[in-house]
Amino acid sequence: MPDGVSDVLARIDLAAVIDILIVSLAIYWLLLLIQGTTAMTVLRGAAVLLLGAFVLSRIFDLRMLNWILRNSLTGLVIAVLVIFQPEIRRALERLGRTGLRSVLGRREHRDAIDIVVRAATRLARSHTGALIILERETGLQDVIDTGIPTNATLSVELLATIFHHNSPLHDGAVVIRDDRVIAAGCTLPLSEADLPADYGMRHRAAVGMAERTDAVVVVVSEERGTTSLASNGRMAPDMDEGRLDRQLHRLFGLEFEEPAEPATAAGAGG
Repeated sequence: MPDGVSDVLARIDLAAVIDILIVSLAIYWLLLLIQGTTAMTVLRGAAVLLLGAFVLSRIFDLRMLNWILRNSLTGLVIAVLVIFQPEIRRALERLGRTGLRSVLGRREHRDAIDIVVRAATRLARSHTGALIILERETGLQDVIDTGIPTNATLSVELLATIFHHNSPLHDGAVVIRDDRVIAAGCTLPLSEADLPADYGMRHRAAVGMAERTDAVVVVVSEERGTTSLASNGRMAPDMDEGRLDRQLHRLFGLEFEEPAEPATAAGAGG
């Protein structure tokens, strides 16, 4: 075994193993967090650029480029903090969540999911656009403050009234906490992600909300009469009633019960 390798192995103790595991898990967790987002594309581009610059500087002995690469660590750290700010914020929010409300409010969540699914299906059939936010662990007070406080009991009829074409609140979003509509007509941050061309402002707002918080956003398209679901910075398009119900139960950690099939009629005679 080469002496250099032996020296490295001799320095590895329990503390070094723990140090390597912590750093590896942190990097792996961050990669999972940005998987499928525009941040992953940016990270790949930066990695290709840095690798190409390093190879060229070594092959051609480019002294200035070598010096820049050696002294650019601080700048790279700052650049990472700026570029991946939404992902870092989402990671810190996840670390700070206690999860107590999701355990104590399971009954309210189940009732709210049932109402939201029925309301979204009804609105989609009538081609009525809607933005419905279901709050989870991250507080949404900054979004609530942009709308009209309601603090009303959640119902299919209330959602249909809010998003009716002639309602002054139909262009905004509603925020649902447990089984109550806390605010309506709320303004959401728009995503800067590269979304499909047929996605409108509602879809971009829904993804923007899902990028910054752990909230779940149900979107009903006015033009196409379809329902989509945004969560964790991603959009699941064109969901039917059953799929939407299953996904909402999964996101809130609830067991989904398949609807019972109607009993077959007994044969005549006998």
